[in-house]
Amino acid sequence: MANKIQLSNNYPDITESDKIYERALKVQKPVTQTLAKGPGQFSKGVAPKYLIKGKGSHVWDADGNEYIDYNSAIGPISLGYAYPAVDDAIRSQLNDGITFSLMHPLEVELSELVQQVIPNAEAVKIAKTGADVCSAAIRVARAFTGRDKVFCCGYHGWHDWYIGITSRNAGIPEAIQDLTYTFEYNDIESIKAALDESVAALILEPFIFEAPKPGFLQQLAEVCRENGTLLIFDEMWTGFRIALGGAQEYFNVKADLAVFSKACANGMPIALLTGRADVMDLFNSEVFSYTTFGGEALSLAACIATISELRDKNVPQYLDQHGALLKDGYNQIAISLGMDQYTRCIGYNCRSMVTFTPEAGNALELKTLMQQEMIKRGILWAGFHNMCFSHTSEDIDYTLLAYRDVLQLVKEAILRGDVKSYLIGEVLEAVFRKVSNYNIKPKTAAL
Repeated sequence: MANKIQLSNNYPDITESDKIYERALKVQKPVTQTLAKGPGQFSKGVAPKYLIKGKGSHVWDADGNEYIDYNSAIGPISLGYAYPAVDDAIRSQLNDGITFSLMHPLEVELSELVQQVIPNAEAVKIAKTGADVCSAAIRVARAFTGRDKVFCCGYHGWHDWYIGITSRNAGIPEAIQDLTYTFEYNDIESIKAALDESVAALILEPFIFEAPKPGFLQQLAEVCRENGTLLIFDEMWTGFRIALGGAQEYFNVKADLAVFSKACANGMPIALLTGRADVMDLFNSEVFSYTTFGGEALSLAACIATISELRDKNVPQYLDQHGALLKDGYNQIAISLGMDQYTRCIGYNCRSMVTFTPEAGNALELKTLMQQEMIKRGILWAGFHNMCFSHTSEDIDYTLLAYRDVLQLVKEAILRGDVKSYLIGEVLEAVFRKVSNYNIKPKTAAL
């Protein structure tokens, strides 16, 4: 009998998921197209491996088990699975075709809409994935400034210029690795000390979970402007969620370039690069960045419908209000159970994360135990609350009941000092780490 969403479930039967996985192992390397969806991030032996259906805020796995989903497809689901207004737009366009031999008018319509809502959108470029537009932004910044080096903070995709700073950097020439450096978020003084005439661009996620210090983003824009370095906001997570116009609108600061993908088309593959007209003009002549599927019309239609819904229904406000119920509710439960010394939910309301303190023990073991028990209770859990418009008050009320249930078990495991003995599946894996020797070097040390 497949699990429903209830506190009294047994651990889900994942027989069919495991059968599909065994087939995958014979033909795919790797078995997942995105690490965050892969088996290393979900406890083997407990968690489902394949989802086959979604509706609203709920999903169903290959064995028919139902879950409330707070992963939101790792970000793209901003309105909800199978959201009628978006799906209707896709179906309508499908009647006329998907990809064509010339440009499609929806490219213009979408760009006009984006220009209305994104503060720095003097010009718009359309692509397919977040990594694509991040790399396009870096390339055009280098061309515009005539410089090579890049400073970055956050996650910016799989391309060579960025992934070379991580432990998964095999296959990337050292000459390319030596052009990218990391910096610490909220540390404006170290950035001031390191910027010089060789830095083409500084790219960062405006926030991940930690809030910017007062004036940090504004100071960052100023020091970049003074140095002739282009400031790029990676708004994959902040765009259309924290505000319709993203972090630029929310914090009242403009970046020279900004990139978006998650959230803006409710699951359809599309990415946007917005920015200054004088910089973006280089794509007309000197900088090459094109893709056959950039003008694919189903995604264009979905993106227009999604942004229109986000605007007309004031979805960012909804995400903030409902996300606050979940984040604050978790923290209140932790306090009431005497668990606040061990765990806390942090971040902005639209996207928060459950964390554990060093005093609680091994963070991956604790996350695995939480995931194991939340999945048992019908919540597809990976530590995050990526809010979407379809998350209801009932979803949140139920989730808080499950948290109260599970945190009592986690507390018991912590106090016994043997969290691992409570696990029935494998401990989750770390994805990758930043390589420490890639931190930016102050000018004096680089001479």
